[in-house]
Amino acid sequence: MKVMMYQMDVIAGKPEENRAKVSEWLQYEYKKYEPEVVVLPEMWTTGYALDELEQIAETSGGTTEAFVQQLAKEYNVTIVAGSFAVKTDRGIVNRSIVVNEEGELVHTYDKIHLVPMLNEPDYLVGGNEKAATFSLNGVNAGVLICYDLRFPEVFRTLALNGAEVIFVVGEWPAARRDHWDTLLKARAIENQCYIVACDTVGEHNNVEYSGNSLVYSPFGTQYVRASPVEEETVYSVLDLEEVATFRKSVPNLKNRVPDLY
Repeated sequence: MKVMMYQMDVIAGKPEENRAKVSEWLQYEYKKYEPEVVVLPEMWTTGYALDELEQIAETSGGTTEAFVQQLAKEYNVTIVAGSFAVKTDRGIVNRSIVVNEEGELVHTYDKIHLVPMLNEPDYLVGGNEKAATFSLNGVNAGVLICYDLRFPEVFRTLALNGAEVIFVVGEWPAARRDHWDTLLKARAIENQCYIVACDTVGEHNNVEYSGNSLVYSPFGTQYVRASPVEEETVYSVLDLEEVATFRKSVPNLKNRVPDLY
């Protein structure tokens, strides 16, 4: 599976400008790599301009969803469209969508865990449905968002449901950059799956973001790592046979004894 990520410097509070950035990036980078899957970071349309979300967040099926669907069809790629703020009857959610190469919406996930360090609970509501797996070109996959990384239970649930690849989209603060790296590697090893993590760079409201978008294999091998400070494209080819090989040789998922935990 050929995966291309956009480690993006998001322009806070400017959805139209960020969509234009993504469009221009994909137009230029697609020719180099011809990926099967494109991944965007968390809150890539607005950044953490949380106090502006009432004015700039979209409703479900709005401009950004249509934009992603059009790009997916135009480039014949599946897009794991990071996440963006969406207005619902319950409040504003931090939502990830996945759109296949035909422009069809195949997966939606609303971030369950809201990060208090960035004041998310003051402006957003957490998702109220469990994270689930979906089929990505025949591969069992899942998507989680940023702070979810600190909750291994949700990763384990996806793995037990067969996830071979888990995408993590983030806007992770540089102050906790080491945690990003350590936890991503642990999630890959303990769940014997690929972890594909797309982060942002830049700064907003005195918060610097950590970069270091990366891919870990089920063995914990680092396939690729981006800069901690530069906007860039991250490309990797995943060998999905590694998942089955590792799960067979080290069957820890089968050796669980949950009744004793």
